[in-house]
Amino acid sequence: MLQIAFVRENQEKVITALAKRNMDAKALVEEVVQLDENRRSIQAEMDNALSESNKLSKDIGDLMKNGEKSKAEILKLKNVSLKEKSKAAADKLEAITQDLTQKMYLLPNLPADIVPVGKTPEENLNVFESGEIPKLHEGALPHWELIKKYDIVDFELGTKITAPGFPVYKGKGAKLQRALISYFLDKNTDAGYLEYQVPHLVNEASAYGTGQLPDKEGQMYHDSKDNLYLIPTAEVPVTNIFRDVIINESELPILCTGYTPCFRREAGSWGAHVRGLNRLHQFDKVEIVRIEHPDKSYQALDGMVAHVKEILDELKLPYRVLRLCGGDMGFASALTYDFEVFSTAQDRWLEISSVSNFETFQANRLKLRFRDKDGKNQLAHTLNGSSLALPRVLAGILENYQTPNGIVIPEVLRKYTGFDTIN
Repeated sequence: MLQIAFVRENQEKVITALAKRNMDAKALVEEVVQLDENRRSIQAEMDNALSESNKLSKDIGDLMKNGEKSKAEILKLKNVSLKEKSKAAADKLEAITQDLTQKMYLLPNLPADIVPVGKTPEENLNVFESGEIPKLHEGALPHWELIKKYDIVDFELGTKITAPGFPVYKGKGAKLQRALISYFLDKNTDAGYLEYQVPHLVNEASAYGTGQLPDKEGQMYHDSKDNLYLIPTAEVPVTNIFRDVIINESELPILCTGYTPCFRREAGSWGAHVRGLNRLHQFDKVEIVRIEHPDKSYQALDGMVAHVKEILDELKLPYRVLRLCGGDMGFASALTYDFEVFSTAQDRWLEISSVSNFETFQANRLKLRFRDKDGKNQLAHTLNGSSLALPRVLAGILENYQTPNGIVIPEVLRKYTGFDTIN
């Protein structure tokens, strides 16, 4: 969430910055500023009434000590009126504060200066590309045909058990999934990330804390009885470990990683771009999260990008890195880099990771602060990235490593799988 003082003091800057997201924020910003002015006016009214009431209480006590009961009774009546006035102001303050908070939740993060202008994914900026696109044999298949051929993922069984979009991995398919998870976690912990196992459901405060609510409410699976949400990514529970926490500056940076299944109620659509593993309601992902000093967060973002590059280099998959344009960025992000693997069999790029800096946007919602060397509390910066999302990585491996005799396992994964090929 943006800081209200910043919005109030930089209205035009906020409106201009959000225009890069293709959002006309003028009316909302003006409403937020007006609500804040009203809130501060009511706060001052309540504070004055309380201050005068406290002074009267002292005067009443002095009068009673001096035996001037009649004068004290007059002041008591006046004090009752002041307390009623203060109570009415407090009720108004609570209502307007709630209204202001809900309006502030609707304002997305401001894009960083280097975010390119654009409305669609086609306008994202390609900043890096690596790896050779393999030349496949005649008759090469897309992954949704390969998984049937080698019987390693069963979509029909998942539909029977649950619904479409909930696949069942089996045999070497299940082992390859487990191998990828172990490999990703080992790479992350070797790089200094502390591994966490976290709940797969979160409460409403956690979902608001990282920006999933109210922005993505319709995309999250919700248990209305207990008011809990199935997580769309490990970012939510891992980052919320630090909600309402004050960290000493000497503890920064904090590096976390975790594996979880992820649940998303994706909008229904048809075509090859959503077939097979391309879009699922439940999928596995390994996440990295960093809590950083504001002065060092963009250096940390570069480090996270380099870390994901190293993983893809070891997997020997052709990939590219995109700097997302304003119209394609997530609600909470200030700057996002997407990683895409090239699927030779599908002849297209598949997104397999997003690495983002949220600056203080999440920290302000989370009340995540650090105590600097002068003893002052400041909002930290939060960052997160997929390291990596499994379905499309698996699709890329199946398609790019296929041969007429089977699917070759990337060398870096063989110590985890215990086999070299799927055939």
